[in-house]
Amino acid sequence: MMAHEQHSVLEPETHDDQEHPPPRAAAPRPPRRPGRRWLEPLLVVVLLAQMAAAMVTTAVQQTPTIDEPIYVATAADYLHEHRVRFNPEHPPLGKLVIAAGVAIAQPHVDTKYQGDQSQFGRHVLYESGNDPWRLMFWARLPMIVLTLLFGLVVFAFARELAGRVAGLTALALYALSPDVIAHGSLATLDVPAAGFVLTSAWLLWRARRRPRLYVQLAGVALGAALATKMNVLPAVPVLMGLAAWSVWRVGARDRRRILVRASWAALVTAVVAVAVVWASYLVVDPALRPQTGQPVPAMHGLKGLLVQLMPFPQSYREGMRIQFGLENYPWQGFLFGHLYTGSRWYYLPAALLVKTPLGMLALWAAGAVVMVAVRRLRPAAPYVLLPAAVLLAVAMTGARDFGTRYAVFVPMFLAVAAGCVLAVRWRWTRPVAGALLLFVAVSSLRTFPYYLPYSNEAFGGPAATHLRLHDSNVDWGQDLGRLADRLHERYRGERVWLVYKGSGVPSYYGIDAADPRKVPARQVQGLLVVSDSAAAKARGRLAALLDSSRAIDDVGHSITLYRR
Repeated sequence: MMAHEQHSVLEPETHDDQEHPPPRAAAPRPPRRPGRRWLEPLLVVVLLAQMAAAMVTTAVQQTPTIDEPIYVATAADYLHEHRVRFNPEHPPLGKLVIAAGVAIAQPHVDTKYQGDQSQFGRHVLYESGNDPWRLMFWARLPMIVLTLLFGLVVFAFARELAGRVAGLTALALYALSPDVIAHGSLATLDVPAAGFVLTSAWLLWRARRRPRLYVQLAGVALGAALATKMNVLPAVPVLMGLAAWSVWRVGARDRRRILVRASWAALVTAVVAVAVVWASYLVVDPALRPQTGQPVPAMHGLKGLLVQLMPFPQSYREGMRIQFGLENYPWQGFLFGHLYTGSRWYYLPAALLVKTPLGMLALWAAGAVVMVAVRRLRPAAPYVLLPAAVLLAVAMTGARDFGTRYAVFVPMFLAVAAGCVLAVRWRWTRPVAGALLLFVAVSSLRTFPYYLPYSNEAFGGPAATHLRLHDSNVDWGQDLGRLADRLHERYRGERVWLVYKGSGVPSYYGIDAADPRKVPARQVQGLLVVSDSAAAKARGRLAALLDSSRAIDDVGHSITLYRR
């Protein structure tokens, strides 16, 4: 009885008749060619190297996007003040990753600065004697490394499900995804949050064989996701359920004991995740002082009760209230040329349809079908398809129709599913999958280095994205530096009128321009330069100016130059 009780509740009970069937004579395998064992790691390195080259190139060439100065300045503040003062609406882990690069850049930070987080971000980048190009590169570099590591998770997950070729196919789709490249090269939080959820799902799949180890590691990955961005909270019950299922299916004959194990696995996953969230706040501020930099709205009713019951630090719960408050704002959206106030439930699926390579869409759909239809892959379907489906369904109800970055987990999870297409042994499977993958590669490489405004060929390519989408789908303020170069090269000495949507400071880059909305229309002559997101939402005086101007050039497919 004592020996029986020493087993961990997470350790599967083995039976000779279930786990160790009598060995059968195995058919002799053909000898491997000496060089072929190096082919797989070589292809992995090549795929990740091209992805790294694409991300580093965009990181070097792009000026700060709208959100980045806030995250970078907050990371710098963590290093100097060791407390949560700015950006409480997002947990600290992603910004701690950014801080690893910021620490190398060693920017000057005025800790006495009085202003909101947007003003503080602009102050750190442009008003404190720092080099914004150098600071932004070092802030983005840790995120690039993390994005590449998530590529290895995609590869390993698909390889375990359907073999080496499936793993390489999944990695190729991940490494060529314009959305993943675009947002993985920025000092933002969307890619790391999604990648940690994917990692947790993969570890729970592995927990089917070694629950004691992998359930706890899955909890760590889930906690890292929660400590990066709050929009992954809906994945918690899904992953807790998968943890329970992973232990249940290895079970013993005693159903009561199986139920205890499954419940314990779900509880361990949640407790470890909560511990990681607490740890991320303790790293920033061991005293856990409440944030004081941003007003926190009061929250009543069911949402208020939910926030109050969350087992997280006070700063995390205050951040949740800020996020709920932001959901009540009358945000504007833009879809297929239509400007509207509020949100559309179909916005994210429509935006993904526009911004995903056509071959990738086909492989995603085929992979999802294969995972459900093929018996040996069916047990893995909940681990791959269910977290992505739940997160997408919740994101579709959000109030901010700002871009596919809110659904960047889709190309990550569905890359794994798409790799499973290779599990189907039909004669035409590999040639068709190979042709679609080649189509994806051509489409992705053609958009280099303008990944943020990518759209597929059915919707006119990157040059036409601004006609259908706005904000982080196409124009997030990333091309201010390129605009400065274009004006210097082609339009030197001309009068420039500028409507720029972003966080950069035009004068820092040598752009001498005035706002055309502040003077009579007859005075606006010369070059009218307008960010495409501003043009999409143009009303009143700006709309009249655009109607009476002629487009003559564009920069990065995100800023249009007009002649007046």
